[in-house]
Amino acid sequence: MDDTRAIQAAINSLPSSGGTIYVPAGTYMINALAGISLRSHTRLSLASGAYLKAIGNSSDRSWVVKAWNVNNVEIVGGGVIGERNSHRGSYGEWGYGINISGSSKVYVHDITVSDCWGDGLLIGATGWGARMVPSYSVTLNHVTSTNNRRQGMSITPSSQVYVVNSSFTNTHGTAPQGGIDIEPQTQGRVSEVRLENTTLSSNTGNGLEVHNNVNGLTLYKVTAQHNKGFGVYTGGPTNVSITGSNLSQNYLFGVEVSYGTSHVTIANNTINYNGDSWFYAHGQSIFTLGWSPRDIHVAGGTSYVNVYNNVVSPLR
Repeated sequence: MDDTRAIQAAINSLPSSGGTIYVPAGTYMINALAGISLRSHTRLSLASGAYLKAIGNSSDRSWVVKAWNVNNVEIVGGGVIGERNSHRGSYGEWGYGINISGSSKVYVHDITVSDCWGDGLLIGATGWGARMVPSYSVTLNHVTSTNNRRQGMSITPSSQVYVVNSSFTNTHGTAPQGGIDIEPQTQGRVSEVRLENTTLSSNTGNGLEVHNNVNGLTLYKVTAQHNKGFGVYTGGPTNVSITGSNLSQNYLFGVEVSYGTSHVTIANNTINYNGDSWFYAHGQSIFTLGWSPRDIHVAGGTSYVNVYNNVVSPLR
């Protein structure tokens, strides 16, 4: 059974002014090589028991729901399920649940995205160079992204991305295996990202990983725990604020401020009992008092890093 054409036909039948497509409870099989393509001014509303589930394929690149070069789009309710458990190949890492590229004023909320061959969600750009179109004004609220293979979510060239009341957990399968990875790399820039009241936990990689070409990142009331990498890793962004957060019990440092990162404030957080890999390897409780700091590390080649008023692990 392939329900892709029926759902796409319903979307295509909307007038240019847009409208709502309501998907009742049930499991709908989607050809992720084509995906469901949203139009501008469209609301895709899934009932609480409605799931869009990818049909297994052997491609290295696929997507269940696409919002490409559109504006004023809403995706709400139900769930999107990828095909990591039915994938017929072993190559590639770009099987997405929800792919938002080159789009503006997108609101995704009250939805679960799981079991994707690659990333649960992608927010980014279409094109390169002079033709690149970044996403703008994207909000995620009450989004659960779990058990995806590469990332819970990747953010590539975009601005004004707001993630609140959401969780990105249990990513495992192929590197980097993080909760959220902000990785514009050479395609463009990311600016003005805010994570609030959001959980990044139990990922095989880092809870949050941030690279260069990123300016303006705020973490407020973020929880990053039980990740097998760093709670938060910054590798070159500027203007970073981490406040009111709980970054604890990760295998490596709670916060790693790496080379090239500048203008950082880390204040009023609980960042303790990190560096757990050593304790596990030596059969000791992670709450054992240590001899050296294990929670916040600021590497050489960074600048204007302010760290104060944090609760960290006690020492012997």
